[in-house]
Amino acid sequence: MTVSSDLATDNRVHRSCTVLEELGFQIHLFGRQKKNSPVMPQRSYCVRRMQLKFEKGAFFYAELNIRLFLILLFKKYDFLFANDLDTLPAAYLASRLKRKPLLYDSHELFTEVPELVGRPRVQKVWQRLEKKMLPHIDHMITVNQSIARIFENKYAIHCSVVRNVPMRLDPIAAHSKSFLGLSDAQIMLIIQGSGLNIERGIEEAVMAMAQIPRAALFLVGDGDAIPSIQKLVAQLQLQDQVRFIGRVPYNELLRYTAAADLGLALDKPLSLNYALALPNKVFDYIQAGTPIVASSLIEIETLIHKHNCGVVLPEVTPQMIAEKINALIDQPERRAEYKKNCQQAAQLENWDTDKQVLKDVVQRVFV
Repeated sequence: MTVSSDLATDNRVHRSCTVLEELGFQIHLFGRQKKNSPVMPQRSYCVRRMQLKFEKGAFFYAELNIRLFLILLFKKYDFLFANDLDTLPAAYLASRLKRKPLLYDSHELFTEVPELVGRPRVQKVWQRLEKKMLPHIDHMITVNQSIARIFENKYAIHCSVVRNVPMRLDPIAAHSKSFLGLSDAQIMLIIQGSGLNIERGIEEAVMAMAQIPRAALFLVGDGDAIPSIQKLVAQLQLQDQVRFIGRVPYNELLRYTAAADLGLALDKPLSLNYALALPNKVFDYIQAGTPIVASSLIEIETLIHKHNCGVVLPEVTPQMIAEKINALIDQPERRAEYKKNCQQAAQLENWDTDKQVLKDVVQRVFV
C-alpha cells in the first residue's frame, strides 16, 4: 500500500489496512515521515516511513514516486493498493511491469484541489496523468457518490464508494468543563482535524466569536491556517474565547469533540473538490454526539438533513455564523434533539457498513 500522507495520522489508510488483515493479507504500508511527524503508533502490520529530501512541489512528487517505484519493482506482493493520485504513477507503472492487480483509492478529486486550480499548468500535468492511467484501472474506490459519479462519467469506469467514516465507538469520556477551563454556562464550539487550512471557514468562525460572547471556540489539530489565525485572534483580542490545542492523538481528539456543544464544518466551495467534500470531521462529530453547524456543501447538507443532526448555513460569513450559533445557544432543547439524532445516526454512519464494501472490492480483485 502506498500513500503520501503522514502514516501516524491517516485513519482512512489505517482502517483499510485492518480490513486487508481481516482478509488474510500481510500488509506493507509505505508513506513518508515529515520533520514534525508525531511518533508512529503501534501497528499490527509492516510500516515504512520514508524521509524525503523535498517536502512539497514538483521535486517532492518526483522523489516520492521514484522511491516508491524502486521499492515496488523489487518487492514481492500479490497486489498493490495506491492511495490518491500522487502515489498512483509509481504503483501503476509497477503493476503494469509486474502484471499485478492494482486497487486505487481516490480520497478526493485531486485535480480539482485549490492548490492546483490556481496553477493551471501544474493542474494540466496531473490531469494528463489521471487521463492516462484511470481508464486502465479495473478496481477503484472513492469517498462519496458525487465524486464517484464524476470518475465514472469521465473515464467510463466503475468506482465503488467507501466513505471516510470512523469505526463505531464506545461511549467517549468527554473532557469536563473544568478541565477545559470553561464555566458551566459557557458553550463550547470546536473545529477539529488535520486540515485546519486557509479558506476552510476558520477565519470567519474566529471573527464571529466577537458576536458570540457566551461561547469559546477550540481549534484542535493543525494546518496552514494556524499562524494567520493566531495573528487574527491577537488582533481582535479574542484570546479568552479562541483556544489553540494543536495536534493530539485521535482518542484524545474525540474527548474534546464529545465535550463540545457544537461542531463546526465550514468548508467553502472554492473548487469542485471542496464543493463535493464530505470531511471526516463531520462523521467524528456524529460519533461523538456533537450537533453540527455546517456550510452548504452538497454531501454535508444531504447527511445533516438525512439525520436532522444540525444546521446548514446559507453562506459562510461571520454574521451568519454568529446568528445561527446564538440562536442555538438560546434553544437548548433543539441542541438536545440534534445530539440525540447524532447518537442515533452514529449507529449507521460508521466503518462497520463501509468496510464490507471495501472487502467486496478486494475480493473482486482476485476473482
